[in-house]
Amino acid sequence: MANKRLRLKDDELEIIQEFRRIKDESIKQGIPIEDVKHGWIKSDRSSLFFKNPKFKDQTTQQFEKLKESLISQFKDYAPNYPTQKRTKSKDGHLLVISPTDIHIGKLCSSFETGEDYNQQIAVKRVKDGVNGILQESSGWDIEKILLIIGNDILHTDTPSKTTKGTLQETDGNWYDNFLTGVRLYVDLVNQLKAVAPVHVMHAPSNHDYQSSFYLAQLIEAHFNQCKDVTFDCSIAHRKYFSWYENLFGATHGDGAKTADLPMLMAHESKDWTKCKHRYIFTGHLHHRIQRDHFSVCIITTRSPSSTDSWHHIKGYQHAPKAIEAFIFHKKQGQKASLVHLF
Repeated sequence: MANKRLRLKDDELEIIQEFRRIKDESIKQGIPIEDVKHGWIKSDRSSLFFKNPKFKDQTTQQFEKLKESLISQFKDYAPNYPTQKRTKSKDGHLLVISPTDIHIGKLCSSFETGEDYNQQIAVKRVKDGVNGILQESSGWDIEKILLIIGNDILHTDTPSKTTKGTLQETDGNWYDNFLTGVRLYVDLVNQLKAVAPVHVMHAPSNHDYQSSFYLAQLIEAHFNQCKDVTFDCSIAHRKYFSWYENLFGATHGDGAKTADLPMLMAHESKDWTKCKHRYIFTGHLHHRIQRDHFSVCIITTRSPSSTDSWHHIKGYQHAPKAIEAFIFHKKQGQKASLVHLF
């Protein structure tokens, strides 16, 4: 045992000496040690790979610069939307609209799955669905609108893969799909704010964890000077919004277990105690589930997207496709569920 401990110490000393040699060599060649990306330290008894945790490759640096540039440009050229004059609500309601799992860029062929889906169909369904929801809700006194965005708005996070690298069959170039998502959300927010002030809440998701975050940042920057629209577009996986006696949460559904969401809401929302009615909206599953978990109602909403090859092979299809919305009273909670089917 003593020999094993002595050998370990000898290896540690050898590694330290190697690191010193690397530092000396980097100084000799005029290369800052912080610019060394990675390397190997090898000896007769050991082999160690090291990586600089502060190093960012050129692609990452360029992408971050592009993101910062886009957001800056959007803020500089953000339209100056005038604040709309509104009649004060007597017995107002909140309209929650959650266009979930749109998957812009998803490709489905009716030849294989019995259903077509592409970029154009995705946009048309969302717009038709929101138009239908607004017509159905016109009889209610809508005082506020909560729009939940993200939730796999885009089908991929790279040209052809999800965030974790799952290969997808796609329609259109990744940049076309990204810009299509930007235009779609700008149109939706403009349409909704004509009805009532809008609060936009972004739910990060598994197909487009990075790209939908950047997309949400651009939408917020676009409406930077519009007082009728507020945003919560942080990268937090769970978000909360309170309205009178109602507390709303949003999360995609691929993270924490459903049974844990009520307790997480109780710990994470500062408005838990003051709200009598509590709801959490999720997506991810592409079909409708509504269930009470103690004092919290968890609602999983449907998707407007069609079935692709993988889901068809697995038999995950034939659930109704829809855009869904919900109406809530200030004190009485949920009053109605609105569904626009395709």
